[in-house]
Amino acid sequence: MSVTVRHLSVSLAGKTILHDLNVEFPVGKRTAIIGPNGAGKSTLLRVLAALNPKYEGEVLLDGTDIHAIPRKSLAKRLAILPQGLAAPPDLTVEALVDYGRYPYRSWRTIGRSKEDREAVAQALAETRMEAMRTRQVMSLSGGERQRAWIAMALARQPEYLLLDEPTTYLDIAHQLEVMEIIKRLNREHAMTVIMVLHDINHALQYADEIAVIKDRQIFSTGTPHDVLNVAMLAEVFGVRADIFTNSQGAQVLSPVSLVR
Repeated sequence: MSVTVRHLSVSLAGKTILHDLNVEFPVGKRTAIIGPNGAGKSTLLRVLAALNPKYEGEVLLDGTDIHAIPRKSLAKRLAILPQGLAAPPDLTVEALVDYGRYPYRSWRTIGRSKEDREAVAQALAETRMEAMRTRQVMSLSGGERQRAWIAMALARQPEYLLLDEPTTYLDIAHQLEVMEIIKRLNREHAMTVIMVLHDINHALQYADEIAVIKDRQIFSTGTPHDVLNVAMLAEVFGVRADIFTNSQGAQVLSPVSLVR
């Protein structure tokens, strides 16, 4: 089983964003999508979530075209957290997380079911947000807010979790906190994670697989050890960098200079 993209091309306002892109995201793994600004990473993520309906090519979820899957059925299986999410000023954390249950409801639904309440409670616990359930989302710190949004996605109990730069605007401690939550969810629930990452060191540390985008196409895919090397960094990002092993035995990237 996998998420498979075949010959994907996307154009917006007459500009080609992705061209003849082919990639496969393995089930049960954490895959990081990396590449320079404007490479089409966020566009690819939106296409995977069926949020960008205008494209050429195929996007298959376990062998089925995503457009052949009923919208609510797809929403139960796949959750996405785009960039720049904002909540109404008076919305509480628990109410936000409860929104994640919308695929399980219809216009006939009155109140929350037992399953809804249990899913919301579990999502709050998984993200350590139980004590903040009555707080307004807008009153939270950046890290707490991101955990609340992740809890909303978890309340859906998806098989696939898509995240667009989940650590943007967070300090170092909260970045690591969010990435550790994502890692734990993948390990404990076998949840397939596909995430656009800006920080390549996060990709080194937290991804099982990496897909590199350059010039609107897939440049390379593979494990962090196979993909992240000085030659790729120079060609794709235009930087010279050192890669070394830290005191914990993990690889770390240190940019040195621009390629002139």
